[in-house]
Amino acid sequence: MASPRKSARTRALVAIPAVAAFALAGCSAGGSNGGGGDAGGGDNLILVGTTDKVTTLDPAGSYDNGSLAVQTQVFPYLVNTDYNSTEVVPDLAETAEFTSPTEYTVTLPEGLKWANGNDLTSSDVKFSFDRNLAIADPNGASSLLYNLDSVETPDETTVVFKLKTENDQVFPFILTSFPGAIVDEEVFSADAITPDQEIVDANAFGGPYTITEYNFNETVEFTPNESYQGLLDAPVNDGVILNYYSESSNLKLAVQQGDVDVAHRSLAPTDIADLSGDDNLTVHEGPGGEIRYIVFNFDTQPYGAKTPEADEAKALAVRQAVASLVDREAISEQVYNGTYTPLYSYVPEGFAGATEALKGLYGDGEGGPDAAKAAELLEAAGVETPVALSLQYSPDHYGPNSGDEYAMVEEQLEADGLFDVTLQSTEWVQYSKDRTSDVYPAYQLGWFPDYSDADNYLTPFFLTENFLANHYSNPEVDEMILQQAVTPDADERTALIEDIQQKVAEDLSTVPLLQGAQTLVSSADIDGVVLDASFKLRFAPLTR
Repeated sequence: MASPRKSARTRALVAIPAVAAFALAGCSAGGSNGGGGDAGGGDNLILVGTTDKVTTLDPAGSYDNGSLAVQTQVFPYLVNTDYNSTEVVPDLAETAEFTSPTEYTVTLPEGLKWANGNDLTSSDVKFSFDRNLAIADPNGASSLLYNLDSVETPDETTVVFKLKTENDQVFPFILTSFPGAIVDEEVFSADAITPDQEIVDANAFGGPYTITEYNFNETVEFTPNESYQGLLDAPVNDGVILNYYSESSNLKLAVQQGDVDVAHRSLAPTDIADLSGDDNLTVHEGPGGEIRYIVFNFDTQPYGAKTPEADEAKALAVRQAVASLVDREAISEQVYNGTYTPLYSYVPEGFAGATEALKGLYGDGEGGPDAAKAAELLEAAGVETPVALSLQYSPDHYGPNSGDEYAMVEEQLEADGLFDVTLQSTEWVQYSKDRTSDVYPAYQLGWFPDYSDADNYLTPFFLTENFLANHYSNPEVDEMILQQAVTPDADERTALIEDIQQKVAEDLSTVPLLQGAQTLVSSADIDGVVLDASFKLRFAPLTR
């Protein structure tokens, strides 16, 4: 039997000063005219805790799960995916469909409003996509709009996306993700990232919630948006407070003590195991599309293109040696208790076209490490050992076990004297800037897909203009990625996706390590927790 819970007001007062807080809209986003009221009042105030971080509220300046978790609550999207389906359906839009092989046409309802009272029209839609491409922020997702030629607005309720190549299979999915967020053109800058506080002060929101109080990566208060019209149901709670926690141990304690209703991203595997035995709590497991991997900067890695000793063959041999030395099974079992599983390619298991391309190319040929093979690769390329390698990770963004994970990678690379690793860590807000500024020769990243298609594991990573900004470029891979995106035949497209992975495995832009599922812990008296099939973090309708 569940123990008595503290009131929401009391818990809010306890939770906010307890640790650095990140307040997310525990949203049950909503149809026309959701409820109103201050997030600080009401008996149905939901408290959410996370250790994740926001890079920026501006959708043009972020491509990370912490930012998306807030953006999806407060910005409107033309199309979206419903909770238990990966099918793209109209959200803000009344209709959305291909009207020719190179035209995707969206119609909006008349009379749409932003929360601040500004009109929301097709002009805002065009502005949102034009600015995303113009800004092209290195931490943003403008690279996903590679097939967008132009946006036309014949009238205030019609938007026509003109595409460069016909039969695009993924463009509707892209509209559900980062670059698909619509922003208020009367508030946002056309050519620069708009500061968070300016967005909040202007009440420039059109999603299920507005933000009524914002303390960067500390607390965010969400209030139901009375002007919202869209796919999802109106919020059934009185508001949400999302608290950022600096340590997962503090987040675990908060959900155990009832100081938060929902704990999400990230708890340690051991914490989740402990919490699963608590009758007052419920553990929810979502789709298994998360991946963890090492990125190489092709300019600054050992023998990279802009190093004094630049040598393409030696640089490749270094990457191949790393791929031959990492022991994914050991990391999976010893660091994550099997909650993450070994990943031997780029598209994870469960998606059409998933392979294990790296398994036969590196290590012992069966997924295990092989130091002798790594030594042979380095020797054949004329690489002197030990290779000095700087390796960076983020201790706060990818869960509390990142330190143990990368300490084990360091140990595996150094065990046979082939590498001399300098392992360092940087917190995410600075890390996200450094990694796109050529600061790290090799570094950790993880990935939660923003749409449920294999393309989301290829296009953002391996097109020449990619999210990784690691200077990887292969024209053959570019052509194959663009081709798979416009191939209607499912079997032909799957074959292309498999071929892309094989080619990238030979180049080793990244070394995949693990895949896993998103997990959330909530109080047993909370209903409406949703970890949906499109991988978005949604609480709809969250209520007690």
